[in-house]
Amino acid sequence: MKTAFRLALAALLPLALPASQALAQTAELVSRTELRVCADPNDMPYSNQKGEGFENKIAAIIGQDLKLPVSYVWFPQVMGFVRNTLRARQCDLVMGTVAGDPLMDNTNAYYHSGYMIVTRADAGITATSVGDPSLADKRFGLVAATPPTDLLLRHNLMAHTTSYALTVDTRYESPSRAMLQDLADRKIDVALLWGPIAGYYIKQDKLPLKAAFLDPEGDGNRLDFRIAMGVRANEPEWRRSVDQALQRHRAEVGKLLADYGIPLLDEQNKPIPASLPGAAGAKP
Repeated sequence: MKTAFRLALAALLPLALPASQALAQTAELVSRTELRVCADPNDMPYSNQKGEGFENKIAAIIGQDLKLPVSYVWFPQVMGFVRNTLRARQCDLVMGTVAGDPLMDNTNAYYHSGYMIVTRADAGITATSVGDPSLADKRFGLVAATPPTDLLLRHNLMAHTTSYALTVDTRYESPSRAMLQDLADRKIDVALLWGPIAGYYIKQDKLPLKAAFLDPEGDGNRLDFRIAMGVRANEPEWRRSVDQALQRHRAEVGKLLADYGIPLLDEQNKPIPASLPGAAGAKP
């Protein structure tokens, strides 16, 4: 649920740093003996303590490129994650954050995805907009407080919606995975979900589902996000080192994203067809 939580908080501005703390950040104090990654211990498909997430794999690629062993500071992706990890200098790199997140400086984005409309492959639903008349009587699933909430409110569809928790103890619960299983089991008809989570579980669990990117409604309701890596402010040399490593291994990173079923948008916000989950991948 990490990225869903981060996206839900993206509009919140952080408290200003005290002047003394800001000054302390002007010197680059990044450890040159290891790559210290800030990560959630149980947040697939991103990371876990077994190193099974795609962010774990990308961290290994960067560490190898920079000739640094990778170590982790584990902390759940809840309020206070950045304050207790990156800003506390317990670690030096957050592997996934929304580009432009005010809590951190960031590298160049390394993938671009968005919220998706997920349906059963046999349902014959082709709508890509919440306002499509064909969806007026459908039962929706939604992770609470995520961006598609505004669309459901605007189209008076909340009465038809089952809400799944945004923040849970990820050792025991996965609301997004539960939502997709409910969709496969015909308890709901449509799931509105962050693309990387949808794509991963459709592929991982071999669910009979398809997904397409939700259409924006042209009034500033943000549904797509570029994902970068987070570093502390005033560490431009460190940011540059990570950016250069990412650039050198762009093809490997791209293959990893494909292996994990991550659906992608191009620079013009157009879907990359081969990355789309399920039957939607065949659409032109």
